Amino acid sequence: MSQDNFDGLTLGLPDSQGSFTELWENIRVSPPLLNLPMAHNDSWPDGNMDALLNNDLPGFDADLFELSPETSTADGVTPPASTVPVTSDHPGEFGFQVRFQKSGMAKSVTSTYSEHLNKLYCQLAKTSLIEVLVTKELPQGAFLRATAVYKKSDHVAEVVRRCPHHQKEDATDHSSHLIRVEGSKRAQYFEDPNTKRQSVTVPYELPQLGTEMTTILLSFMCNSSCMGGMNRRPILTILTLETPEGLVLGRRCFEVRVCACPGRDRKSEEIKSKAQIGTKQTTKRKNAPPAPTPNTSAKKSKSASSAEEEDKDVFVLRVRGRERYEWLKKINDGLELLDREGKSKPPVTVKHEAAAPSSGKRLLLRGERSDSE
Repeated sequence: MSQDNFDGLTLGLPDSQGSFTELWENIRVSPPLLNLPMAHNDSWPDGNMDALLNNDLPGFDADLFELSPETSTADGVTPPASTVPVTSDHPGEFGFQVRFQKSGMAKSVTSTYSEHLNKLYCQLAKTSLIEVLVTKELPQGAFLRATAVYKKSDHVAEVVRRCPHHQKEDATDHSSHLIRVEGSKRAQYFEDPNTKRQSVTVPYELPQLGTEMTTILLSFMCNSSCMGGMNRRPILTILTLETPEGLVLGRRCFEVRVCACPGRDRKSEEIKSKAQIGTKQTTKRKNAPPAPTPNTSAKKSKSASSAEEEDKDVFVLRVRGRERYEWLKKINDGLELLDREGKSKPPVTVKHEAAAPSSGKRLLLRGERSDSE
């Protein structure tokens, strides 16, 4: 077929396809592909493909598949939040400790801590002072995180939130958060995208001059008895010390009860707890096996021998006054006389007979009649 016939054939095709000649002319081959040696060419270096790949090809970026430092450090460093948070204490290598200010159990106190129960009692929206102590310097940018969880296993999977009534009264962006940090504008409120658990963080500040502790202020924005919220379910507060990368350096946990009268509730719960401990100890003693009882005859022989030994002992009694001395001497002489007579004479059994009636009257036996009848 001649070139004229080929061109005429292509002109008869639809406009969308075009001619093969125009398609070939529009192809632009990149220079690196044109410079590659062909299979039949002798320019392959000893037929070794590795040597060719090691050569620097023009226009090829060797770092194309390398991850950037920002991507490699950002992914996978922050550990994902656990579905069931750990509630056990862990001081870590920095000796992380939490302390509370000592306060009594008066009705006027707004916050009080029970060491016996490891429990904080506080009023609604009242500030509680918590002292943080570490044994050595922390990494740069370390911060504290406070998270609330339910104590019992039946409710531990649920998220602790404020009741709807208190949420409506609060116009802040974090109105659903139970725990607030007071006195710090650097506090941040978070909600985990997976578990939906809420927490609040505050940067760790170095202790001031003359003290070894850092104080943070926490407040709880809902009562433990609020319907639709905690609903009388006990909660725990987990206080963790973390790095900016999310590594946990230490953890402390304590129970919290938000009530109207913290001092009264602390006193009543401590008394109840101590009574339960006493009851358990009594039950243990009752359930313990009884001690083996020694032989009764051996007891009697020991007591008899000990009594005889005590009788042989001589004691000196100091008496003040001559008259009192004479009375005690007569008593002692009489007892000595009884002991000598008791050893020489056999014991005499005395029969008690009924006394005869007076005025010569005879006793009547059962069934007899008197003479007057």
